[in-house]
Amino acid sequence: MNQYDTTLLEKGMDTYSISLTDRQICQFLTYYELLIEWNSVMNLTGITEYEEVVTKHFIDSLSLAGCVNLRKIGSVIDVGTGAGFPGIPLKIVFPHLKITLLDSLKKRICFLDEVIKKLELADVETLHGRAEDYARPGLEREQYDLSVSRAVANLTTLAEYCLPFVRKGGFFVSYKAEKVTEELDHAEKAIRVLGGKIKEKKNFILSDSDLHRTILLIEKIKETPARFPRKAGTPSKEPLFDL
Repeated sequence: MNQYDTTLLEKGMDTYSISLTDRQICQFLTYYELLIEWNSVMNLTGITEYEEVVTKHFIDSLSLAGCVNLRKIGSVIDVGTGAGFPGIPLKIVFPHLKITLLDSLKKRICFLDEVIKKLELADVETLHGRAEDYARPGLEREQYDLSVSRAVANLTTLAEYCLPFVRKGGFFVSYKAEKVTEELDHAEKAIRVLGGKIKEKKNFILSDSDLHRTILLIEKIKETPARFPRKAGTPSKEPLFDL
């Protein structure tokens, strides 16, 4: 793996006061190689150039560390994880985290299982299915300190997917690739109904790029009403704009 220049990766992590060990660097590079290998036969990401993956996937995934003290977090569920972002990078950098990776596509779960095996990651679970189903009572509902998502969906829909997984006192974090003032205005009432409260909105430029990013930190202040999430498919088709 000596062909990879790790300067960009290390510099980007330093933005969040993260110093990578040799083992962690090796894990990131192995992850990249697996991503490219599997992406040749299935659709995992449209971003494949090494430096772009480092910036737009690895470093972006860790931008959460700029507003959450992850050393005080125990359990994380990554909803709609796709190719494992942000869950796998978070696990590499903060190995104490107990991570659950949830995705509705079985092929992605197979890829993630291979990544977990090759990177020798402990306390990482993969779940194949929909958020609306796993968030039901008796399964994963209100079991996590932190729920995260980089999924491409409006914030109202993501809140209904993600907040039911979070225990009272925990947090839901949404990664957004742009400024979200209007989207946040639409979602604010729905977030309250789902048991959340907007704690922080952090706008920033991604390290060594001109890319705008927003991290939305939402605190779970009360239990989510039993009727949420609604049945599979409803949160995306009928977002809770007009409660």
